[in-house]
Amino acid sequence: MFRKLLDAELSLFRQQSASALANTLVYEVQTGAALLVSALISLARDSLTLLALVGYLLIVNWKLTLIVGLLFPAVAAVMRTLSRRLYRLTKANQDATDRLAYVVEENVLAHRDVRLQAAQTAQAQRFHELGDALRRLSMKSTVASAAMTPLTQLLAAIALAAVITVALVQSADQTSSVGGFAAFVTAMLMLVAPIKHLSEIANPITRGLAAMERGLDLMNLTPSETGGDIAIARARGDIEFQNVCVTYPNSNLAAIDHFTLTVRSGETVAIVGASGSGKTTLVNLLARFVDLSAGEILLDGHALKQWSLASLRAQFGLVSQHVLMLNDSIANNIALGQDMDRDRVSECLWAANLGDLITELPAGMDTLVGHNAMQLSGGQRQRLAIARALYKNAPVLILDEATSALDAESARAVQEALQRLMDQRTTLVIAHRLSTIQHAHRIVVMEAGRMLETGTHDELMARGGAYFRLQQLGFPSAPTTQDEPV
Repeated sequence: MFRKLLDAELSLFRQQSASALANTLVYEVQTGAALLVSALISLARDSLTLLALVGYLLIVNWKLTLIVGLLFPAVAAVMRTLSRRLYRLTKANQDATDRLAYVVEENVLAHRDVRLQAAQTAQAQRFHELGDALRRLSMKSTVASAAMTPLTQLLAAIALAAVITVALVQSADQTSSVGGFAAFVTAMLMLVAPIKHLSEIANPITRGLAAMERGLDLMNLTPSETGGDIAIARARGDIEFQNVCVTYPNSNLAAIDHFTLTVRSGETVAIVGASGSGKTTLVNLLARFVDLSAGEILLDGHALKQWSLASLRAQFGLVSQHVLMLNDSIANNIALGQDMDRDRVSECLWAANLGDLITELPAGMDTLVGHNAMQLSGGQRQRLAIARALYKNAPVLILDEATSALDAESARAVQEALQRLMDQRTTLVIAHRLSTIQHAHRIVVMEAGRMLETGTHDELMARGGAYFRLQQLGFPSAPTTQDEPV
């Protein structure tokens, strides 16, 4: 199931939160399976006991057994009614649990902002309201589950009263002996326990089915990503955008509007523009994190959809402003998805200006980085991402505002590592800093998903157009905040 999640279409992650998916995989499926296994064992045991007792009752007095038989459809009707309600409440309980877990997830990820804005009270109130809603649903589920046993016992008492009444009539006609009646009543009373157990099984079965259904829906209703058949070990790196258009769901505005560009192998092309101009969407198209609405993108002359996804994504290395590291060793984070070669890892760390840091760490490259390497500075995490891209050694490099959030000193160290990384690679750069883009072979200026102009830094400055105006307004300077270790 986790493998299915890893291969799922990216739309799944826009529709469901990380906490909801984790709840489904880790808790719901495990809990559902445990409940169903336990319930099925009890179902088999009590069903056999029930059949044996009913058979005995038929032998002792089939007429009285017919009266007892009326108990079963009544119990079944009660179980069906309460099970339907319990199923609806269980599904609502799952959704409420997801919402509550999402609040926790948000506040863990945004712990600094929550404290900076003094929003603890508001977030605690938000959690309390959702927790209260979950509590009410849990109480309703408990009531629905608890109602099963007393209703079943009430029906059994009614059946017993009817049996005693009919038995008295039969004894008056001398058609039933005292011993036979005593044996029948004893066996009938023994029926109460398995019937009670079977009625109580409705609760775990309903909960288990609801939990398993959620996991099965994830397995069966979530489509996997699909690609083509082309598998090339290493592309040249020629990229061509042909009249590309992208419109996101639930949006009437085009994120990319009839964009055409050719990038030659080994060329460095910088993409600049105001926020929301479509820069990041453009580079997300290359690895098919976003699909086209119209047009075509070619890599080495082949449309992206003709490439197998594994082969296509092997052609791209990414260094982003948002660095993600797994809670694993530095070495495993650098070699992520690749075969481990510790000598190569060491070379990449030194090339990324991290050699001194590694020598200072007690466990060296085997040091665990913790959650997203948050004990490292922003510049150090950025250089880890560069080392990862160096290790992957992909022919096409994407730099997505890789130095935008760093102070000048950290940015300088990162920039030196980037220059080594960009050597002899096709490189697409989204950047705010002049040092990152002024030496690009070409600069593409975008606005509202369209290309406004293209040329070298000097050509665009001399032209006095959109790029010149961005420079005059302070571009490519960006807020520079140092990300302190925690």
